[in-house]
Amino acid sequence: MFAVFSYNKRMTKDITMPALPAVPAARHSGSDHRVLELLSRDFGSVSAASTEIINLEAILNLPKGTEHYIADLHGEHEAFRHILKNASGNIKRKVREIYGNTMRDSEITSLCSLIYYPEQKLEYLRAEEDNLEDFYNITLHRLVKVLQSVSSKYTRSKVRKALPKEFAYIIEELLHEAPSGESKQPYYNRIVETIISTGQADEFIIAISNVIQRMSIDQLHILGDIYDRGAGAHIIMDTLLEYENFDIQWGNHDALWMGAAAGNDCCIANVLRIALRYGNMATLEDGYGINLVPLATFAMETYADDPCEVFDPKLDKDDPADNPKSRSLLAKMHKAIAIIQFKLEGQMIDAHPEWGMSSRKLLGAVSDDRTTVVLEGKTYPMRDSVLPTVDPADPFRLTPEERQLVDKLHHSFMVSDKLRRHINVFFSHGCMYSIVNGNLMFHASMPLNADGSLKEIDLMGTKFKGRELLHNIGLLMRAAFTRDTPDDVRRYAIDYYWYLWCGPDSPLFDKHAMTTFERYFIADKSTHEERKGHYYVLRDDEHVIDSILDAFDVKGEHRHVINGHVPVKVGKGEQPVRANGKLMVIDGGFAKAYHHTTGIAGYTLVYHSRGFQLVQHEPFSSTEDAILRGLDIKSTIQLVELSQNRVRVRDTDKGIELQAQIDELRDLLWAYRHGTIKERTPSRS
Repeated sequence: MFAVFSYNKRMTKDITMPALPAVPAARHSGSDHRVLELLSRDFGSVSAASTEIINLEAILNLPKGTEHYIADLHGEHEAFRHILKNASGNIKRKVREIYGNTMRDSEITSLCSLIYYPEQKLEYLRAEEDNLEDFYNITLHRLVKVLQSVSSKYTRSKVRKALPKEFAYIIEELLHEAPSGESKQPYYNRIVETIISTGQADEFIIAISNVIQRMSIDQLHILGDIYDRGAGAHIIMDTLLEYENFDIQWGNHDALWMGAAAGNDCCIANVLRIALRYGNMATLEDGYGINLVPLATFAMETYADDPCEVFDPKLDKDDPADNPKSRSLLAKMHKAIAIIQFKLEGQMIDAHPEWGMSSRKLLGAVSDDRTTVVLEGKTYPMRDSVLPTVDPADPFRLTPEERQLVDKLHHSFMVSDKLRRHINVFFSHGCMYSIVNGNLMFHASMPLNADGSLKEIDLMGTKFKGRELLHNIGLLMRAAFTRDTPDDVRRYAIDYYWYLWCGPDSPLFDKHAMTTFERYFIADKSTHEERKGHYYVLRDDEHVIDSILDAFDVKGEHRHVINGHVPVKVGKGEQPVRANGKLMVIDGGFAKAYHHTTGIAGYTLVYHSRGFQLVQHEPFSSTEDAILRGLDIKSTIQLVELSQNRVRVRDTDKGIELQAQIDELRDLLWAYRHGTIKERTPSRS
């Protein structure tokens, strides 16, 4: 089977290709003649090829674009969208640099709020402003100046592509013809005046504000866990579809939803249980049209007289479901799907003994009278003994009613077009890991032995470790959605999504067990502990991180591993930067459920041309507060690593690609000048 999934650098975007060697300009490097013939179709003369070389050489000397790294969003769409809109505070920083001496703080706050939410803010300001024409005039001039600043590191061509087509020409004129003397002042002012007099001021303000947002983040890296807990994972996915330059490193919660979309009933049950635990029905019902009526009906009939106190949902204080009737229904649904989950998982464990998870079949360790459960040889009292659907003689068998319910839920997930569309984004823009500009990104862990060496993990009879392990897991995950995959491989791939969610050697989990059963049914909190794998113990060791970077062939003096997954407990003194600066753990707890644990509300790691900054965010109040009162996310910037010299495009992966293009173009020039390839268009050289 693993001939299908053999390690092949050309098969997937998971792998970063090595740099091409530089070609001296003075001689022909022996590039493939066919490649040069193809290149000559776009650059048909000496002058055309020379012009492109000049253009690319200039780009190599621009400052690198700003990269943003975010992890563990967990459905918090409002905070996520706000951070994109304010570029982790960078837009306000730019505005302060430009206008700090000429504008009051209240004016700066109002201008920034307008940039973040132009449509909504304009509606509010139109009702407040006495002299609207004067407001438009001042605001347009200010916005153009901000756009000039944020776009200064990009080529005119790249800026032009970011502009809305209907206003591209005029905005470009405003950007590049800003008055520097008396001769241009009337021309520039007249453009602004005409925008206002033709009633286009609002549209221009919206357009310029959106471009400022886009140009402030060149590349967005999401280190996993878009789904679960928060109510807006589907909104985050819709937001990403509006972006071009983003990538996703898959997290365990993402894998859970991918498995549910593939038809894994264990994953479907887990997705539903987590949603009910946090009272989050929006993503399921509003986002993906999952029909929960059959589950509600089954739960009310099966647990009618059961208070289900152990399964009381964790709701926000302002949640509309926070009332006795809604809580009771959610608790019953929560319990119903949890019991079904434990049954399905027991069946999955029996189907895959090679996973070594038989100790997790705890529903079978419950006493016949439901009062106790045996865990690791010790007997514990059960917090909840009402299990009407569990047969002591065959505890993992679904009742006919449960089987019918599972089939209905399975069908609902399979027919959700929007869910499938969003899952496709994970494949088109995602992978198990990525290497970008000397930074190795993966969501959670790298399976290690106790001595820090890479641990070999069995995958369908073949053992892999490190880079090959993540690569082949990624291929196996894709196989679940590939039509021409052999049936036995596809079935295994679908099942494997559940192992990725909670298996002890899963790089997305890497703990001895997921103690879901214990948290519900055993009061002794010592049983709730999930013992972490060796990576979590050894990751503070610089030598261990270096060995991982070496294994992934990550080069460069300033190379790093960047992770999410485990919330950094800032309130308890934990630090996100470890291993002498070579490891950055950027899960600061975007999910509201984690705020009490971390003491903050998320991190953004920003990598710009001057180096790395870690932005620590406080909780986001609401979009309404940001619009009406200008309340921004309070953020604290930590300088992680700064460069003496600005990082240029030539120092990045993109620079390597451009240099390769330059080398090929120089070969084309050599071929033109030596007659081995004929020019297609008249040369002006």
